[in-house]
Amino acid sequence: MSGAEPAEDGRPRCPWGLSTEDYLVYHDTEWGRPVHGDDALFERLCLEAFQSGLSWLTILRRREGFRSAFAGFKISAVAEFTDADRERLLGDAGIIRNRAKIDATLANAKVLAGWDEGELDALIWSYAPDPATRPAPRVLADVPAVTPESTALAKELKKRSIRFVGPTTAYALMQACGLVDDHLADCVARGGGR
Repeated sequence: MSGAEPAEDGRPRCPWGLSTEDYLVYHDTEWGRPVHGDDALFERLCLEAFQSGLSWLTILRRREGFRSAFAGFKISAVAEFTDADRERLLGDAGIIRNRAKIDATLANAKVLAGWDEGELDALIWSYAPDPATRPAPRVLADVPAVTPESTALAKELKKRSIRFVGPTTAYALMQACGLVDDHLADCVARGGGR
């Protein structure tokens, strides 16, 4: 059972954030901080889907490649991608070249391009649980992989034709985008950005 552990600066962090400098920076400056905006949330949704079955570090280290390959995750731009773009993506060594994940990203952009501005943001954030009902996790084992909210979010996204987002991916999105604060109770990043 791992609680918060001191980093080189002596301040306690969630243990997963200590394994590499990339993780430490991401942990301290991004993970668990509120993310808003349809394009920003589309990016996180896509990256979480690409992460499925892989280490987040793999995605984190290729994030700039993903951003370049997918037009900065601007929904309107990705929605216009053609079969030639799909083939380009399948050959792009700067991203994860998984056909199903690429196809889901392109299909999701086409669906989301038809939504009203702010609709994705409002939908995702409508599943944020009341922080008062969630005690701060003390150890990593206290952090769930799936919650009723993430299950409901995944179900609603699927109902609206968004692909490749199950309850576990939806919960990872909720954690990464600050809908929940799963930094451990003693972690210096807990409550950041709120």
